[in-house]
Amino acid sequence: MLAWILFSIYLVGTAYLGWLGHQKTDGFSSFAIGKGDLSPLVVGITLAASTASAATFIINPGFVYVDGLAAFMHLGIAVYLGFLLMLCLLSFRFRRLGDEMGALTIPDWIGKRYRSKGFSIYFAILNLLGFAFVVLLVGGISIVMQRLLGISNTPALLITLIFVTAYVFLGGTYAHVFTNMLQGSLMIGVSLLIIASGIYLMWTDGPALLSSIRETSPYLLSGINPEGKLFNNFFSIYIAGFCIGAALVCQPHILTKALYVKTDKAVRQYIGVFTIVYFLFTLLLLTGFWAHLAVPADLLNDPNTGQFRQDLVMTIYLQQVFPEWVFTVISVVLLAAAMSTLDGLLVGISTITANDLVLPIMEKVSVTKRSREKKMKVAFSASHIVLILIAILTFWINLYPPKLLGIFGQVGVYGLVLAAVPPLLIGVLFRQASLPLVWAGSILCIGTHFFLYFIGQKLFPNSSFTFDNPGVTAAIGLLIGLSPTLLGSYIYTQQKNSIN
Repeated sequence: MLAWILFSIYLVGTAYLGWLGHQKTDGFSSFAIGKGDLSPLVVGITLAASTASAATFIINPGFVYVDGLAAFMHLGIAVYLGFLLMLCLLSFRFRRLGDEMGALTIPDWIGKRYRSKGFSIYFAILNLLGFAFVVLLVGGISIVMQRLLGISNTPALLITLIFVTAYVFLGGTYAHVFTNMLQGSLMIGVSLLIIASGIYLMWTDGPALLSSIRETSPYLLSGINPEGKLFNNFFSIYIAGFCIGAALVCQPHILTKALYVKTDKAVRQYIGVFTIVYFLFTLLLLTGFWAHLAVPADLLNDPNTGQFRQDLVMTIYLQQVFPEWVFTVISVVLLAAAMSTLDGLLVGISTITANDLVLPIMEKVSVTKRSREKKMKVAFSASHIVLILIAILTFWINLYPPKLLGIFGQVGVYGLVLAAVPPLLIGVLFRQASLPLVWAGSILCIGTHFFLYFIGQKLFPNSSFTFDNPGVTAAIGLLIGLSPTLLGSYIYTQQKNSIN
């Protein structure tokens, strides 16, 4: 009963914020990126909440439970450092150029930066890979909601998709930011509570905790876990983690936060807020260690199939450590955490599909030329239709979800961001760039990633690289595709400068 009361309060509060967002949304531009009038504090917390989400709060502690310190260093510290470095590197000039060009999305920014509609359409199509991450988030929300509200998978999916799609439908970016401010604030409070529970556990039962972890595997406390399937060497843990963290900044709902503000000072301020808040969220992965003492192993088996479910680690830990009413409060916040990224992704995918895919196609096939105002109205309507289609398809896939939701989501979103890294990085670092060179670098990055992930193990069975880890294949793809692109762009720029 308490769970339904708290969840209902959350729904009402979030719906109200979504309605406030609707009142500030007066067209496609404000639906996509707002009007540049958002506070750096709000943007910083929104960015941290959007970045952390279900993966950090629900899914990733399970990887730490299975692979130990190696997984924490990869998913936590290495990703955090890579993300922060790339965020600082890209955000300032991305904002300035985006403001000058009037860009609304990342594909729009890339197309205008390189003066190529074809390049923009290419990224609009790749943007659809973000759908895999939507499936991951909705699946994670369903897991928590089923245990919290005592309902089955189908109604959990319906509640999630109808509710989040509805407030994004109404308020776009403003609804995303306003609701994320609430969700992010709740996430900060719950993070402090969960971390405090772990510190108390280590303080009172430290030796027992260490003994329990070592009994499971002597390598769980090692910086490299040779027994691990996903994190078993230096490259897969540290280099891959750093590379992936850097690439993830190029997600449509992440880097475009720079377009929410009007000055470099505001960018510095929201990055400062993000740095502190996101590190706090990163520490939640330590729950994977604490669960070895607090959670009986048999509770992590699926009640229907009897198979081990690592994505249940966080949920079961909270049930074991906290009183039922506290668990209920935290679970509602975990739902908020997942929804905080889901709504950002929905805004990103819908606006990109409408602005950078639907509009160019209509221009090609239409015999009448539309004014910019009419184009924006068409894009506004198309973005809403896309939202509904995404919800329907996500519901259908999550009725029979993939075995490892975390891996399923990573494969798709890593492909998306890898393709975007070369044009964004070259576009920011160099004033002049070769379109064919950058396009080749983008294709090489994403092509290498998918090639190695799907058939790398068959082609290189004796390789030390863990091709089952999409972070490893993505890092290799990034290094192979980006290195020659950076070098070639430097040479190209030098030649242009010498001619001039």
